[in-house]
Amino acid sequence: MSLAFSARVVLALGVLGLGLTVINQLSAPQLDPSLERASVLASFLAVGLMVVAALWQRVVPLAAERAALPGEQGWELEEGLPDELLQELGWGSSMVLTATPAAILLLHDGQRTLLRRGLLTPEVFTPGPICRQALERQRPISLVDLRHYPGRAEFDGLLPGVPAVVVQPIGQRGLLLVGGWTARCFSQSDLRWIEGWAAKLKTQWAPVWGEASGAGAHRTDGEPAVG
Repeated sequence: MSLAFSARVVLALGVLGLGLTVINQLSAPQLDPSLERASVLASFLAVGLMVVAALWQRVVPLAAERAALPGEQGWELEEGLPDELLQELGWGSSMVLTATPAAILLLHDGQRTLLRRGLLTPEVFTPGPICRQALERQRPISLVDLRHYPGRAEFDGLLPGVPAVVVQPIGQRGLLLVGGWTARCFSQSDLRWIEGWAAKLKTQWAPVWGEASGAGAHRTDGEPAVG
């Protein structure tokens, strides 16, 4: 992995300092104790700079590039939902896609998908073992890098190849799934935002879901997957 520009500058200064210390030591006409002490201290400082450069990636990691994900930008809504609920879903989904590095979000009520927004593909999502586990525990599950999870095929219906997924339960059967652009892209602040919107949906809107007619999904293209 390449170093950040600042880390390369620190590394170059460390190498330069160590090199000048060696040259000064070799070109001195006479080695006396004061020169040797100064050379040792200068060497320690130069090596310290090189260690700082080596550790720089852990302190300030490079931002990961967005994955090349399939799909078209748009959104799908289940028909027959109350107008008040539609307004909430439109506002809340827009905020999640804007405030977090999300590429796709999906709201499922246990029987059907009520909302998909972001990058859309023809695949149909069906909750699997990981989603059922989140519902049983009533706690969100954050899959920071799906490449390391054997059950990642469960989320192909969300968005094929999505690097990271947050599975947020809503009540006993509702699910809010948020897929990220890159692995490890969701911060604690992002997770709190997702959990907060899910809590609002649980208290205010989950009882209304059962009143929807279930007439089918309506798709609107052109909505950006902001993130």
